[in-house]
Amino acid sequence: MDQKAARQHALQQQLERLDGRIAQLDQQSQQLSRLRLALFLAAAFISGVTFLTWGAWPWLVVTLIVFIPFLVVVFLHRRVDTAVIRWQTWRQIKQTHLARMTLDWDNLPPPLPFTASPDHPFATDLDVMGEYSLHRLLDTAVSDDGSARLRDWLLDTRPHPDPITYRQTLTQELTAMPLFRDKLHLYARLSAPQGDGKMSGQQLQTWLEQPDDSHKLRRLLFLLIPLSALNILLFWLRARGVLPPIWVLTWGLYLLLYLLAARPAIGSLFADIMTLRDGLDTLNGVFGFLEGYRYGRSPHVKTLCAPFLDAQKRPSAHLQRIRRAMSGVGLTQHPLLGFLINAVVPWDAFFAYHLANRKKELRTDLPQWLNVWFELEALSSLGNFAWLNPGEICYPQIIPVNGNQFSVIGELSPEAAASRQREAAVQFEARQIGHPLIPSPERVCNDYAIAGIGSVTIVTGSNMAGKSSFLRTLGINLVLAYSGAPVVAQALHASLFRLFASIRVQDSLTDGYSFFYAEVRRLAQLLDALQDDTDQPVFYLIDEIFRGTNNRERLIGSKAYIEALTAGNGLGLIATHDLELVQLAEVRPSIHNAHFRDEVRNGRMLFDYKLHPGPCPTTNALKIMEMAGLPT
Repeated sequence: MDQKAARQHALQQQLERLDGRIAQLDQQSQQLSRLRLALFLAAAFISGVTFLTWGAWPWLVVTLIVFIPFLVVVFLHRRVDTAVIRWQTWRQIKQTHLARMTLDWDNLPPPLPFTASPDHPFATDLDVMGEYSLHRLLDTAVSDDGSARLRDWLLDTRPHPDPITYRQTLTQELTAMPLFRDKLHLYARLSAPQGDGKMSGQQLQTWLEQPDDSHKLRRLLFLLIPLSALNILLFWLRARGVLPPIWVLTWGLYLLLYLLAARPAIGSLFADIMTLRDGLDTLNGVFGFLEGYRYGRSPHVKTLCAPFLDAQKRPSAHLQRIRRAMSGVGLTQHPLLGFLINAVVPWDAFFAYHLANRKKELRTDLPQWLNVWFELEALSSLGNFAWLNPGEICYPQIIPVNGNQFSVIGELSPEAAASRQREAAVQFEARQIGHPLIPSPERVCNDYAIAGIGSVTIVTGSNMAGKSSFLRTLGINLVLAYSGAPVVAQALHASLFRLFASIRVQDSLTDGYSFFYAEVRRLAQLLDALQDDTDQPVFYLIDEIFRGTNNRERLIGSKAYIEALTAGNGLGLIATHDLELVQLAEVRPSIHNAHFRDEVRNGRMLFDYKLHPGPCPTTNALKIMEMAGLPT
């Protein structure tokens, strides 16, 4: 049994144990439900008999006593039901792991709603987003923002080495922390609306961005507090007969100042505090877990989570202060009681000022907490992918290309020598690279290497031989590599490229584009990218140039286009059925041929999906037509 099969078997065993535990809790819940009903009926009967027999006061005492067992059972029943929800969520997490391992799309969470721009260089062509996509396979985030951050990493068109190295380091550390990842996911799921769906910190962030009247409230409190104290003193002196009722004047001034100046500044105080408290309560499970976790063997994750480890600024401390403010404001929610209290002391103004100060603190701290959480969710998605695919993945070696690092060659100027060295150093080399969206038992891996600016590999082969899938295999693994994730390969060494793919060109009835014109626009977009002579060349993947036109013009246009590719700042592959194009390798040293084969055995067409050097020696279009019963 290989590593992945062993891990899959372990997950299946966990699911069986969880099923048993959940069944046991369900049975306890049913028993407590019946006991709860019986105790309620018994308590109601005894209470009623007592009232009819001995009157109100004995009835009250007996009722309090006989309902105690019922309340205890209610408490226990709720605990069991909470445990059932928790264990069911935990089971669903494990079930989803298994679905990701086997590419069981029906049991994966729905994809993030997102439509990539048609001008994006590779999103649609490489299945990065969508129903059956890389993002959906990887994404374990419960928050919208965590999913979006992972999406942004995968769709980055100009990758940089430092973020890749940073994410690789954290991903490797998180790969070895499956319990941490799953518990982070669990607490987020339990805190999400109805225990399901996506969470978002947007409401809190929007609230924090709203202006507050803290400066105005502070000035008003400097007036209202002494005035309130003076009112109380004058009222007391009047009650003792020392002074005439001049407290009425100062009290009137106090009320006028409070109603005209303070009350508008207080605004919807209770609603604001409810927004803040509810938002922090929703995030409290996740934040509390990150506060309390021991990061002993995970130094990089600990550094990332540092905002949760400051005793004075951690979320639980803020939540405790908010709850104190909430309890204070709660006293004034009754209209009459609220008026009486605020008529004596500026109660609401004080707590509004207190809330404004909390708002200032949270304006700095909350974005940090949310950013760490979103980052952890995206990184955990990458770490989870690595953990679910042991023995099939490796971490790629990304090779930055910087002309300034190269020495002078011969009589060339330093600039020319650096450019020459850079062009030669650009490379892509993979050993046993496979497609992550193809199930492991069906996946066929290949070796492939290309180096040097201007290099082109022309891939020929029969229909259904695997040309398009191979192009996508290379592209989607570069997407993984540049996101900081491991790749499906034994080894991968790659320079930093701007990735570009023209594989799934679509016409547009809305914009009035034919298929051919849409393809021409796409290929022109690639040529424009190749004119950008930066240190980051283009790695392009093209499937069937000029499919929407006749054979003669397609061949002429294809040859001219490939010539232009060799002169641009990039390298890549072209898959084609036009065997005439393989002759370009005879006149251009930078052009190489490779192919996929097929053979017919006992009337069946067989493919090995292995890449071979040189042009394809066979074709199969007529064979496929004949096997389908068409005239040939």
